Amino acid sequence: MGEFEKEMFEKEIKDAKRVVSEFLAQAKLKKGELVVIGCSTSEIASQQIGSYSNEALGEAVFVAMYEELRRAGLAVATQCCEHLNRALILPEADAARFGYDIVNVVPKPKAGGSFSTAAWKHMEAPVAVEHVQAHAGIDIGDTLIGMHLKPVAVPVRIEHPAIGGAHIVCARTRPKYIGGERAHYNDELE
Repeated sequence: MGEFEKEMFEKEIKDAKRVVSEFLAQAKLKKGELVVIGCSTSEIASQQIGSYSNEALGEAVFVAMYEELRRAGLAVATQCCEHLNRALILPEADAARFGYDIVNVVPKPKAGGSFSTAAWKHMEAPVAVEHVQAHAGIDIGDTLIGMHLKPVAVPVRIEHPAIGGAHIVCARTRPKYIGGERAHYNDELE
């Protein structure tokens, strides 16, 4: 990404880094866990979802978030748009480590989305998969990432839930509670 894009999207980059920082402070994630991100650059630009794909904006926000999450030791998957049936992009090594089957598709701004196109460009050996079971997620612009989270999702409320004009929803997951009235639970897994 060039200096022009960094200057042009300085506020969005700052917002993205702040969202990740607030998310990480509350999400209780362990190194190596998987975070899924769905992102509408149209929504960041205060447009209707799917109507204003912006490759440079997607790259600026992706790079800012990816660097912060990787620095925290987390794996990252990005959700493609509906034109790729919400496939996900992640590094091949992480796909193998989690046991996900690779599918053959390459995201582009109008078929996959600008954010996942940036992921394809910046991740080491990127691949596409159809399904993940992420430990946590960040949804930028109401892209509906819930299908890619483990079964029990818990909201993570951040103080500043926006990047540009896009609404942010964050979640983490926890193990299911099982048992009856006599069951006891491990508070560390909350």
